[in-house]
Amino acid sequence: MKPTPTRPVIALQPVPFGIPLLRLGFRPFYLAAALCAVGLMLAWYGVFFGRIVPRTGLAPVLWHAHEMLFGFVAAVIVGFLFTAGKSWTNLATPRGALLGWLVALWASARVASVAAPYPAFFFLDVAFLPLVAALFLDLLVRARNRRNLPIAAILILLSLGNLGFHLAATGVIAVEPMRFLHAGIALVIVLESLIAGRVVPMFTMNATPGLKLRDHRHRDAIAIALSALGLALWACDVAPRASAVALAIAALLHFARLLSWSPRASLGRPILWILQFSYAWIPTGLALLGAAQAGMLGASAGVHALTVGSMGGLTIGMMTRTARGHTGRPLEASRIEVAAYVLLLAAAATRVLAPFLAGLYVSALTLAGALWCAAFTGYLIKFAPWLATTRADGRDG
Repeated sequence: MKPTPTRPVIALQPVPFGIPLLRLGFRPFYLAAALCAVGLMLAWYGVFFGRIVPRTGLAPVLWHAHEMLFGFVAAVIVGFLFTAGKSWTNLATPRGALLGWLVALWASARVASVAAPYPAFFFLDVAFLPLVAALFLDLLVRARNRRNLPIAAILILLSLGNLGFHLAATGVIAVEPMRFLHAGIALVIVLESLIAGRVVPMFTMNATPGLKLRDHRHRDAIAIALSALGLALWACDVAPRASAVALAIAALLHFARLLSWSPRASLGRPILWILQFSYAWIPTGLALLGAAQAGMLGASAGVHALTVGSMGGLTIGMMTRTARGHTGRPLEASRIEVAAYVLLLAAAATRVLAPFLAGLYVSALTLAGALWCAAFTGYLIKFAPWLATTRADGRDG
C-alpha cells in the first residue's frame, strides 16, 4: 500500500478586522503618547509662565512631573506591553472596543488634569493603571507565563504609587507628593533596565552577522537590584549616604552592561544606536543622582538624565522600532526618525545642563522643551499615518 502523499501545511494569517487604529495596543497608545509628549510640553510652558492654571489646583511642578510620568510614559508602557504581551503569551491582548475605552479613559484623565476639579481627575486617573495591570496579569496567568510576572508587579506598584500621589496631594496622607513621583521614576527605571536587557543585545546581534554577546546575568541582576535600592532610599528620603553608594556602584555596573552590548556595532544603524545612547542616560543619571545624595550637587540633573534622557530616548527608540515591525515596514530609520533621535538626545543634554547655566536657565528650559516637541512632532509626521492604517503587508495587527 502506497503511503498517502503529504501536503505542505500553509499557516493562515488572521484576516484583518476592525478599525486599524484599534487592532493592537501600540497603535492608539503610541499615537496618544506622541501627541501627549508635544501637548503636555506646550501646556507646561503655559503653566510655568502662569498663563495656564490647572483647575485641579496642583502646584505647577507636581502637575508637570505627574503628567509626564503617569500620562506620557504610562501610555508608551501600556502600548508596548499590550503589543509585546501578545508575542510573549500567544494570546490576544485588548483590541477593538476595549482598547478604545482604555485609551479614552487615559485621555480623559489628561484633560481632567487641567480642566476639571480634582475629584474628577482623581477618579479618572487612578482607575487607568489598575485596569491595565489586571488585564496584563490575567494574560500572564492564563498563559502560565511566569517570566513576565515581575513586569506585572511593577504595573501594580505604579498603580499604588499613583494612588499614593493623589492621596498625598489632597492631604489625605501626610507625605510629600513628590516622594510618590520619585518612586514612580524608580519603578520605570527598573522596568527599562529589565526590558532593555532583553531587547538591546538581541537587536544588536540580529543586525550584526557573526556577533555573539555574552550573558552577564548575575552582574545585571546586581546592577538592577542596587539601582532599585538606591532609588528607593532616594524616593523615601532616607539614608542619603547609603543611597549615594548604591547609586554609584549601580552606575558603574550599568556602564559595564552597556559596554558588553557592543555599542560600536550599532553606530551604523540609527534604530539601534538610539537605544544604546538612551540607555547610557541610566548610568549617567544614577551617577548624578548619587552625587546629589552625597551633597555634591542638586538632584535636578540626575532626575532629568533619567527622565528626559533614558525615558524619552528609550521610548522614542522603541516607538519607532516596534511600530515599524508591527506595521510591516523595514527596520531601517528614515531621515526624519534620525533627526528625531538627535533632537531628543539634544533635549536631554540641554535639560541636564540647565541647572549649571545660571542666568541662561530659563532659556535652556525653553530650548530643551522645543527640541523635545520637535522630536515627537517628527515621530507624528512619520508614524501617525501608519498607526491609523492597515499593515503594509495586509496582515492583522
